[in-house]
Amino acid sequence: MQEKLNEMIEQYKKAHKGALTLKSFGEDNLDLDDVKIEIQTASIFQEKKLIIFKNVLSLLKKESRFPGLLEEFQKSDDIIIFSEEKDFDEKNDSVKFLKKNAKSQEFNLLGGEKLKKWAKEEFLKFKKEISAEALDKLVSFAGNDLWQLSNDIKKLVNFQPEGRIEEKNIELLVKPTIELDIFRTIDAIAEKNKKRALFLIHKHLERGDSPVYLLSMINFQFRNLLIIKDLIEKHLPYYSILKTAKLHPFVVRKTYQQAGKFTFQEIKKIYRKIFQADLDIKTGKMSAETALDLLLTEF
Repeated sequence: MQEKLNEMIEQYKKAHKGALTLKSFGEDNLDLDDVKIEIQTASIFQEKKLIIFKNVLSLLKKESRFPGLLEEFQKSDDIIIFSEEKDFDEKNDSVKFLKKNAKSQEFNLLGGEKLKKWAKEEFLKFKKEISAEALDKLVSFAGNDLWQLSNDIKKLVNFQPEGRIEEKNIELLVKPTIELDIFRTIDAIAEKNKKRALFLIHKHLERGDSPVYLLSMINFQFRNLLIIKDLIEKHLPYYSILKTAKLHPFVVRKTYQQAGKFTFQEIKKIYRKIFQADLDIKTGKMSAETALDLLLTEF
């Protein structure tokens, strides 16, 4: 969705060179008085303005004046876009009005092979190749956020102008989008707080994240813990660990902090359980969500 929005903004910029009048309202700056002034004020360049509302429909219940502004929108010659990534009340009168009187387009999240195909085609635009292993890792890191994925692809292409993109490039340059909650989940596991670990994971499941993807992220982090813990036990200083681990600096810092909460044997034991959960999923012994839940309750 963000990619489509950026495409529309670029089209507007090309059509109105030298007379760019763009205004954006979001959750943090939605002031209906400002919106009304913006709608009623003509552009000094006599050009159509581009006014963007991002994730505001969920706030409509709190804004009783909004329905009145919709009539102002209808009279205006300006280009008005609502971009929504959050859930909103479909029965709200303002939402019904917009659906009836405006053009709408729904963007379904890509996943699985379709997401990989999209990413591969993006690399081909830059005449770059990526290994299958690197592509799997990139997709698992970025998830289905196409805007983030697009930015990561550009970063990888700029960093690696020659040769194929490999798995090591992904680990060095791409920061997993889901990692903060994964780090919190690992912390909960270290504290033997199964309830919190399950809560954090189910928060992502409810949002639509794939249980296989979540398991791959937990697997990735415990593999990192094995690497960092091994280097710590070899008494390497932090700057040497940062260089030797060949991981994103942020990941090294967070993993280094977590490594002190586990013994080396505990990490190996958990890593084996993750391997078994992955095997159970691949052999059809149990569903991915069941395997993930069972894994967390066994810690």
